[in-house]
Amino acid sequence: MHKLLIILIGISYFSFSQVKNVDMEWKLLTYQVKFKIRNAGLNVDGVFTGLQTTIKFDPNAAAESYILASVESKTVNSDNSMRDNHLKKSDYFDVVKYPKITIESTGITLENAQHYKGVFKITIKNKTKELTIPFTFVEKDGKATFEGKFVINRKDFGIGGSSFILSDNVEIVVKLNVIK
Repeated sequence: MHKLLIILIGISYFSFSQVKNVDMEWKLLTYQVKFKIRNAGLNVDGVFTGLQTTIKFDPNAAAESYILASVESKTVNSDNSMRDNHLKKSDYFDVVKYPKITIESTGITLENAQHYKGVFKITIKNKTKELTIPFTFVEKDGKATFEGKFVINRKDFGIGGSSFILSDNVEIVVKLNVIK
């Protein structure tokens, strides 16, 4: 029993001593959160604003890094006020009941120079799905850019119901310009 306890303490010490604390916090300078969906055979583009972030990212310690971001659902803007007002209602984003759309990393890995994969929990309308998202991180002179593109199925989040003319897939592009 005594030997087992010593082995467990040794393993615990070694494991915890290898964990790096990421204290490299990045502040948001500018950003773009864009979406694209096919509706009646045409592309509909739009943006979200009101982005808030917590970014603790060290390119040399990707596995210990953390990204949390949210946008205000009421800021949906497709350059058509009638459509935007409809998107804010309960059958789409229900912005009164669900004011935020969030994305939170649960793991990040370096794929190769400046290319990463993150596992993220995405929450829209109180429905959370896990998604692996490839992204790039390019740093120069204390500033950096994160860029990622991914696709979600709107039905997974209860957005828009069944439709013959509205695509299920929504492409999302995110670009963050940050500073240390």
